[in-house]
Amino acid sequence: MNRLALEKSPYLLQHARNPVDWYRWGDEAFEKATHENIPLFLSIGYSTCHWCHVMERESFENREIAELLNRNFVSVKVDREELPDVDRLYMNYLQTSTGNGGWPMSVWLTPEQKPFYGGSYFPPEDRYGLPGFRTILLSIARLWKSDKSKIIESSNSFFNALDQFSRKNPAALPGEDEAQKKCFGWLEANYDSRFGGFGGAPKFPRPVLLNFLFNYAYYTGNQKAQVMALNTLKKMAAGGIHDHIGVAGKGGGGFARYSTDERWHVPHFEKMLYDNAQLAVSYLEAFQCSSDAFYKSVAQDIFNYVLCDMTSPDGGFYSAEDADSIDAGSGNVKKEGAFYLWSADELRKNLEDETLTAIFSFTYGISIEGNVLHDPHGEFIGKNILMQQTTIEETTEKFGKKTAEINSLLDNARGKLYTARAKKPRPFLDDKILTAWNGLMISALAKGYRVLHHEPYLTAARKAAGFILDKLYDRNKGLLLRRYRDGNAAISGKAEDYAFFVQGLIDLYEASFEPQYLLTALELAELQNSLFYDTTQGGYFSTAFDDNTVPLRLKEDYDGAEPSANSISALNLLRLSEITGKEEFSIMAEATIKSCGTILAENSHALPQMLIALNFARKRKSRVVLSGELLAPEMAQLRAVVDNRYLPGNVIMHASNELIAVQQFPESIQTGALHPQASVCIDHTCLMPINDPEKLAETLDKEMQ
Repeated sequence: MNRLALEKSPYLLQHARNPVDWYRWGDEAFEKATHENIPLFLSIGYSTCHWCHVMERESFENREIAELLNRNFVSVKVDREELPDVDRLYMNYLQTSTGNGGWPMSVWLTPEQKPFYGGSYFPPEDRYGLPGFRTILLSIARLWKSDKSKIIESSNSFFNALDQFSRKNPAALPGEDEAQKKCFGWLEANYDSRFGGFGGAPKFPRPVLLNFLFNYAYYTGNQKAQVMALNTLKKMAAGGIHDHIGVAGKGGGGFARYSTDERWHVPHFEKMLYDNAQLAVSYLEAFQCSSDAFYKSVAQDIFNYVLCDMTSPDGGFYSAEDADSIDAGSGNVKKEGAFYLWSADELRKNLEDETLTAIFSFTYGISIEGNVLHDPHGEFIGKNILMQQTTIEETTEKFGKKTAEINSLLDNARGKLYTARAKKPRPFLDDKILTAWNGLMISALAKGYRVLHHEPYLTAARKAAGFILDKLYDRNKGLLLRRYRDGNAAISGKAEDYAFFVQGLIDLYEASFEPQYLLTALELAELQNSLFYDTTQGGYFSTAFDDNTVPLRLKEDYDGAEPSANSISALNLLRLSEITGKEEFSIMAEATIKSCGTILAENSHALPQMLIALNFARKRKSRVVLSGELLAPEMAQLRAVVDNRYLPGNVIMHASNELIAVQQFPESIQTGALHPQASVCIDHTCLMPINDPEKLAETLDKEMQ
């Protein structure tokens, strides 16, 4: 056992038995490298990363390679999910220096933590057109001894350039319409009209792009944007990236990280909480925009997966499930996707009925030879990844049955396969609880409650928020922590922890109207401003001013698999300003948007979530202020009018005596009113209170055009 055995991160613990003398990221490693005058080898990954597992088996468990590392380097292992700011800094270097990125990330640093060489996965020996890990270790060790000064000069040059770039003056903002058009133009040019998504393989969901398309369609009336988003969501739901074996109240379902092919068929099978949280919101917005119940059913499937398979007894949400699991048919060896793959023979035996097998096989493209066309490493020979290849209408026509009967038969088949799959070894669960990702899931569940009116979603969101506030927030110290696992709360929160959790609390307030959620959101937003906000240039650093875990503080300016903390923070400030009337929040939001002005002007598709904040700041917006008894049936009717609509420029609030000091609403509102009513405020003008749901719907549809 090496010193990683003392850690709580499941990823670090996976390496605790390696012969490599691993260190955690911190002073002990840096001091050793300085004292012995040797470089640091930094390896960053996460517990559910397939190629991280491969590199561990091939290299880090190899005693000869371990000896090379131990003799010539101080080896440091980092869980990117625990220290996203460390990951982001060195990923920036990797992408800048090589044009590529990904995990595992392998970077060599000077003792001062400045990078000078890096890559992603390396095989142990030269192959796949890649230099072998052993070869690289020997070369770097020789170069450090023979030409260390050149290495140090190179690392200083990169660090100085990155530091100057991070402190650049904010550029003038482009017109919001120009930036929006550029982003849409890029998406339109890269849109795959046949399979959905943008660009070719591999394909990632990237929900921020879908958020932008719905937002763009709403403000411009460009229906092509909405069609692109709806088609992408429909194709993803049909694909193998979607786990089709979900059973209500039991589990299964949800989405994998990404697809290795353009058809969304062959995923890397890990399931991440942050993907599923954001996709749930995308499917809910698709339902709001289209009224197509298909999108509602997919959102329900995601919630079923998270609540059944990814929720701790205390209410926090776990981080991820692995891609690999033990394949009992291959000598109990871990294989990618083993839990999700089916041979035609397995399906036939478990479905136990020829007609049912034929219907299921036709619908999901099952083949005796296996249905995986994209299999570069020959891992899926003779196996099938479920993908809905036909519509229900096509299946009903082929088998001469009614739609209801086909749906019933497919539900029956999924239930049988769920039972059979439950007997397989399950993929590894990364059971750490991250504040940021829980914030995203709280937002999704709060929206799920509002749109689908399903009380358990609100209950789960409340319980998760309570868990974070109880276990990871120290009010006395003014500190939000990032990670909880095995009774241990640790790691100072990063900007994304504050931003995503504040967003979750705002969404939870709008779903429940419980005052403590709004008050805590305001409290944490102020705390985030004091710890992360750049008072000179605007925007938020990823790391707090008093956090010395990284040698260089950066601002995140890319909405990727997760939105950036800056994009979410800008929208949080604008929403809180609209609710409370605090003008300083609006000013800080504008400065945050402006700090990304160059990117918005030149490559606005890199910040689609920031464009949503820009629209909220500049376009017409509304406040719906409800007053009266919350539990009255008339209140539910008024709420439903707002909640069923896609209104990205709207905030909703309840006038209560508990919040009278922090909320902004017109004098005509009586907080103690007995009869529910709604006041609609458009920009700075408030209309007369309305108590008729039809009149409220008419007003919103008219005023928000």
